[in-house]
Amino acid sequence: MKKLNENKLAKLQTAGDLLDKKYGETGTESRITFHEKSIAWYYGEILRDRRKELKITQQELAEKVGTARSYIARIEKGETDIQISSFFRIAHALGIEFTPTFL
Repeated sequence: MKKLNENKLAKLQTAGDLLDKKYGETGTESRITFHEKSIAWYYGEILRDRRKELKITQQELAEKVGTARSYIARIEKGETDIQISSFFRIAHALGIEFTPTFL
């Protein structure tokens, strides 16, 4: 097994270091904004992937949910702050069900 070079390892940056450098330290306004946008993007990806898996268009999904195609597009791109009720309505239209659990 090859031994790792300790000098090179010491110079590596963590993901946290890179995020701190680009978006500010945890707790700062810029880092909070980045986190909110990344969450919106992540959920948009989930919805878009499922829509494509079902082979339906944004327009067809919008009609099922009773909203505009442009709203679906913004959600899928993570460009809008989606309300939880809208998220569940869209998810339901895509056949994604959630079961609440309480510990």
